Amino acid sequence: MNDEQMAVIMPLIMYGGEAKSSAIEAIQAAKAGDFTKADSAIQAANEAIVKAHHGQTELLTKAANGEAVDISIYMVHAQDHLMTGIAFVDLAKEIIALYQVIQE
Repeated sequence: MNDEQMAVIMPLIMYGGEAKSSAIEAIQAAKAGDFTKADSAIQAANEAIVKAHHGQTELLTKAANGEAVDISIYMVHAQDHLMTGIAFVDLAKEIIALYQVIQE
């Protein structure tokens, strides 16, 4: 694993975690009835996912072009963080919708 690959992997971990944290914040805001804050937190989560996807796409493009992309525990960890973040955001949107129905 070289420094260039680590420079792509670390943001995947960071932005995946940021997306998850923002999704949890959105659920908590919706639970409290603050749907404006919930929407803002979901927007932040989506932005983090987009940033992470840029790094992931960079790695996939390199692999598709025949460049060596080492698969390491760091890479697996980064992908795990990204997928967990995506799942949390998707579930948070559904939970927020349920809270909106309950509040009506």
